[in-house]
Amino acid sequence: MGYTYIDTGALYRGVAYVARQKGISAEDDSALAAMCADLKLDFSVHADGSRLVANGIDVTDHIRTPEITMLASAVSARPVIRAYLLDLQRELGRRKAAVFEGRDMGTVVFPEAEAKFFLDASPQTRAARRYQELAHLKSQSLADVQRDMARRDANDSSRAVAPLKPAPDAIHIDSSTLTIEAVVSQMLDHIKNLN
Repeated sequence: MGYTYIDTGALYRGVAYVARQKGISAEDDSALAAMCADLKLDFSVHADGSRLVANGIDVTDHIRTPEITMLASAVSARPVIRAYLLDLQRELGRRKAAVFEGRDMGTVVFPEAEAKFFLDASPQTRAARRYQELAHLKSQSLADVQRDMARRDANDSSRAVAPLKPAPDAIHIDSSTLTIEAVVSQMLDHIKNLN
């Protein structure tokens, strides 16, 4: 469809990475606010996909470690970070023709979006997929990935600000037994029926 893909999880990971580089604690709201005032996050598109750029530096290869994953979950609960990224995501959305992926897209960031999908899978399937995605890092076992994912899901579902939950009008797709192509086909069928 020619849409731009925006991985909002990468934005939170980018914030977490920069905070870690600067030695800022996830609980230090004033330091996080000062950091965000000078932080410029954007995506650059390349043949191999989108790359996250923080203050002019490509940080894509540094944001998928287990440490950054857990720190991203912690900073995502901070209102100062959510406000900063809410503004940034809506600014990116004003460019139109984009697909945003993230845990609060349909409920908080774009409640009026014309198409919303809540993509889910069993915990075992999600962990296996993430483990394969991170296989090149060889830093975690499958059990470690599943444990960290369960902890992050619990944190994100119970936080006071923008908890993880489907929008009431989202189309729920359980991809546990579906291929990528089958998921995309279901989404495209729904989008075609909007017109």
